[in-house]
Amino acid sequence: MIKLKNILIIIANRFSYFFPDKIYLKLQFRLRMGYSLNLADPKTLSEKIQWLKLHDRNSEYPNLVDKFEVKSQVAQKIGGEHIIQTLWVWDTVEEINFDCLPKQFVLKTTHGGGNSGVVVCAGKDKLNRKATIVKLNKSLKQDIFNDFREWPYKNVKKRIIAEQFMSQDDGSPLIDYKFFCFNGKPQYVYVSQNIPGAKRQLSCFLTMDWELAPFKKRDEEYAAHAPTKPDTFDEMRKLATKLAKDIPFVRVDLYEINKQVYFSELTFYPSSGMQPFEPLEWNYKLGEMLTLPEKRS
Repeated sequence: MIKLKNILIIIANRFSYFFPDKIYLKLQFRLRMGYSLNLADPKTLSEKIQWLKLHDRNSEYPNLVDKFEVKSQVAQKIGGEHIIQTLWVWDTVEEINFDCLPKQFVLKTTHGGGNSGVVVCAGKDKLNRKATIVKLNKSLKQDIFNDFREWPYKNVKKRIIAEQFMSQDDGSPLIDYKFFCFNGKPQYVYVSQNIPGAKRQLSCFLTMDWELAPFKKRDEEYAAHAPTKPDTFDEMRKLATKLAKDIPFVRVDLYEINKQVYFSELTFYPSSGMQPFEPLEWNYKLGEMLTLPEKRS
């Protein structure tokens, strides 16, 4: 049975064009977080992320959320050896020539959020082309600015890229290391690993000392212990610091693949700032770590 809250969220999304940014964010926040959004004096991390959407409109951000354009920017800061190779770029799904693609590859929409526009092909002979086309076309219609008022996406050119397929030599799943950076400094890393056949991801927050953090995302199980610390953790931390420089809040996503660090993406508003934390007090504690900049709306 669909909850009333979910129905209201769907209705708000459908008529989002009619709402000014501030009113729309307050409506969505109340529905998703369960308490009123205070933009005049934000305290929680979730509230401060909404404030950043409205008041930290840096002209560099659109290129940093564009999955194609960001690569050249990141390469200048940390080196091209950390960039996963782009094979092709297309403006429409119809332009994709699947026969010219290698046996393994990854397709991504340049503006897509999360995994909504990602297709991982570990073997072209098993690829469902029809489902791939449907997924990519659906992602190209996605409007993250309109749906969540994430300003950097407003003018990102919607395209599709093909990337080199990356894998571990030992066959183990890739692990995401998502560094939560506050005023240019990594404070926590969210480790996320897809386990084949499992219903849930293996994931947890860790401190920079590689200890389990005392909080989690709502509806996630607490990890029993910290996962194995990667050999390149110190390097990843340094690279995340370089990429987060002069940015009030950003999540820097990295991979360690065969002992080499690779860049994944920059995320300014993880879960659009509407991911509840447990215990609730940690939303306030995380908020205290973030000093908001001067308004640049």
